[in-house]
Amino acid sequence: MGIFKAYDIRGIHPKELDAQLARKIGHAFARLLKAKKLAVARDMRVHSPELSEAVIEGMRDAGADVVRLGLASTPMAYFSIGSIDCDGGLVVTASHNPGQYNGMKLCGRGATPISAANGILDIERMCAEPYPGPSARRGALSEANLLDGYARHVAGFAAVARPIHVAIDAASGMAGHTLPPILRQLPSVRATTMLMEPDGRFPVHEANPLKEDVLDHVRKLVKSSGAEFGVSFDGDADRCCFVDDTGATVSADLMTALLAPRFIERARRTPIVYDLRSSWVVKEEIAKAGGTPLRDRVGHSFIKATMRKHGARFGGELSGHFYFADNYTCDSGEIAMASALSLLTDPASRGRKLSELVKGLRRYHATGEINFHVADKNAAIAELKQRYSKGRQDELDGITVEFGELGAREWWWFNVRASNTEPLLRLNLEASHAALRDAKRDELIACLGEPETAGAH
Repeated sequence: MGIFKAYDIRGIHPKELDAQLARKIGHAFARLLKAKKLAVARDMRVHSPELSEAVIEGMRDAGADVVRLGLASTPMAYFSIGSIDCDGGLVVTASHNPGQYNGMKLCGRGATPISAANGILDIERMCAEPYPGPSARRGALSEANLLDGYARHVAGFAAVARPIHVAIDAASGMAGHTLPPILRQLPSVRATTMLMEPDGRFPVHEANPLKEDVLDHVRKLVKSSGAEFGVSFDGDADRCCFVDDTGATVSADLMTALLAPRFIERARRTPIVYDLRSSWVVKEEIAKAGGTPLRDRVGHSFIKATMRKHGARFGGELSGHFYFADNYTCDSGEIAMASALSLLTDPASRGRKLSELVKGLRRYHATGEINFHVADKNAAIAELKQRYSKGRQDELDGITVEFGELGAREWWWFNVRASNTEPLLRLNLEASHAALRDAKRDELIACLGEPETAGAH
């Protein structure tokens, strides 16, 4: 079954994921956790009500009591699962995928992530077996709506010290459900919004803010409204991407570097976790602020585990996921936006615009992520390992090779890793100056073949 992924369950409805399979998943999930009580939320996709009800029935068949949370962004679902005394739960969502897709994101007690490494593959195996049917004691069903509690929780991250104007593209996704009560808690924030009505068909544009053409919508909104910055959310609101007051994209690694000092101020020497694709400016800024930079492999389950292990207060991924210790160590696009509002209105920022704050961080030169279809991914990585044997190498996630030191006149590094969700190798490369970046990028492309996409920022 190709729908059981590294971090979640995802497939086309009803061809790959229908109500019958959803019921089996619910039953298997309850058995996996030996659960007495579980929570279930859903997004706004057309088939999410059907699938979430099937999941609930499966859980109840397995003897677990279920709390139906109803409509929720993924971060709100994490908050709810963490807040309720339960053994775990899931949210029916396919994140940023088009409307024909659906899926599930799963958690254990305290909103701890369940991935292929600790449960999803077990669920896949159980779902391949005949459905066990109802247990002797069928679970009870109750309901809870934690939207107001989540709104107060998110607003608590926004220390808004002056009036501020933000442009928001909710992308017809779940941010349109959660943001109105959050914004009501923040009277100093003026929001110019678009696509706030949740619509699982995504009628205007896809809900993937990593794509520059998707960001064009909030870019235009910033310019037409005069907002100080813009935020574009993905379909389930666990990710967001930012543009500054000029409409320029502010990549997630640079936002991590900007936001990290706020968390370090509250806990000196706290670890800050970032993924290994991030610019070297991230570790430089964390160390400069007195924090401890912790580089980690790509993926929310890894970032969350590392944060919990080391007591990190904050983490960020290049994909637009931002993680908060005071949010059950979970990611939340809404809290990321609240943190950006705090940053910009903080007197310490001295009224500087986002474009001014980020200007000093644009001091190194990255390619952005470049994708390659490679027949034998392991052989390609092995060849790179041999070809660049003179560099400092590690295999935390794929292969990373570094030449030179941060602060030297010339240095560069690259990472090549296999995608966890697609049949691709992904290259990220950064250098101390643009000419070196371009030369080394071309050198790597010659090794890996014609790229699917390429870009620079």
